[in-house]
Amino acid sequence: MRLLITILIILLIVLQYRLWVGPGSLAEVNNLKHEIGELEQELLGLRERNRALQAEVEDLRSGQSAIEERARSELGMIKEGEVFYQVVQPPEVPSDE
Repeated sequence: MRLLITILIILLIVLQYRLWVGPGSLAEVNNLKHEIGELEQELLGLRERNRALQAEVEDLRSGQSAIEERARSELGMIKEGEVFYQVVQPPEVPSDE
């Protein structure tokens, strides 16, 4: 009977060790759940970014206004017959006070 109790106690200690410290422990499971939550948040952000990019691609495919806007803002292009004015700020002169 003593041998059976000793074996059961050893088995209990081994199982408790695996539960708290070993592979698949509660701490590891909790860390993995936290990591999954962070990755899901990142995934939501990336999906939203993909939706915005897809909408931009569709806009560029379907309309000339989007292409024209891009050409004006990013490439500095102007339409034929338009006049381009560039306003240059004078450099600031340090005062001698």
